[in-house]
Amino acid sequence: MDPPKRPLFVSLLLFFSFASLAHATGVFHVRHKYLHRKRAIADLRAHDARRHGRILSAVDLPIGGVGLPTDTGLYYAEIGIGTPAKNYYVQVDTGSDILWVNCATCTGCPKKSDIGIELTLYDPKGSNSASLLSCDDNFCTSMYGGEMLDCSADKPCEYKVLYGDGSSTAGFFVKDLVQYNQVSGNHQTTPANASVSFGCSAQQSGDLDSSSEALDGILGFGQSNSSMISQLAAAGKVRKVFAHCLDTVKGGGIFAIGNVVEPKVKTTPLIPNMPHYNVNLKAIEVGGAFLQLPTDLFEPGDQKGTIIDSGTTLAYLPEAAYKQLMTAIFSYQRNLNFRTIQDFLCFQYTGRSYGLL
Repeated sequence: MDPPKRPLFVSLLLFFSFASLAHATGVFHVRHKYLHRKRAIADLRAHDARRHGRILSAVDLPIGGVGLPTDTGLYYAEIGIGTPAKNYYVQVDTGSDILWVNCATCTGCPKKSDIGIELTLYDPKGSNSASLLSCDDNFCTSMYGGEMLDCSADKPCEYKVLYGDGSSTAGFFVKDLVQYNQVSGNHQTTPANASVSFGCSAQQSGDLDSSSEALDGILGFGQSNSSMISQLAAAGKVRKVFAHCLDTVKGGGIFAIGNVVEPKVKTTPLIPNMPHYNVNLKAIEVGGAFLQLPTDLFEPGDQKGTIIDSGTTLAYLPEAAYKQLMTAIFSYQRNLNFRTIQDFLCFQYTGRSYGLL
């Protein structure tokens, strides 16, 4: 169980909306990494522990606001990049900002993936629409918060991220056409593209070079202006809104950007000025009764709060809330049959088995 005042990570992706004027809708078909692969509860928790360690670790990030890419996550999508376009499998991640893919010149990038996909390295020289971003480019200076030292027109806009577990990724920024589908009416889609600035990973180390669950890169949907959805919105291509429409059968679904077409959507406000998608968790109710929890237990802050994260497999609670929740469930549902699976307490409810952490 997690110690008190650890963030609650929820494996549920809501829709997130920001002000904008355009109305087109782009869609990506999303797949689930663990589809057709039986994963132990301990494996899922280990996956989350690695991810949370990176999300919450201190980083050496000279391009402020890039975010925190990780090597594992739940959902991935296939996107086209370049002219002629090549397809790349990228992790859909609300916990990071930029889009980045592994470059042809990469040292330490994985050569194969254990999830059954063929990896592709991006080569800007092979795309007629690609251009390297110099350190004095507006995109680069906005990332740095100003002009870089020793910058010249022929010096690339570079980035480097160091993680608490020793992993790292480094590269440079390029601009190229990203292909996606756009809803054109009557639920039909047509191809669309837009020029997007993204990272070209030239070096990786640590767990990032592992073939386990490896993908071609990460498609960040964070709040920074460097994220792809922010760039599309700034160019007037879409509204700054996205939604993950879950597929309850195959576990993937559709990732829609620019619009939320389902009318039966419940909303909750996001907490402003936070690095991630934080929401206000105010109470937990079981059988009509609210748990008596400390009023500051879920207050947002450093190492605190409630985060909506597309890359986390399970839901996590602080120990104080967890114990009360279990006591309330056991009292309310007295006929539950409990059993221990892989050292986790589980019970059957409405035909499903839930692991409790």
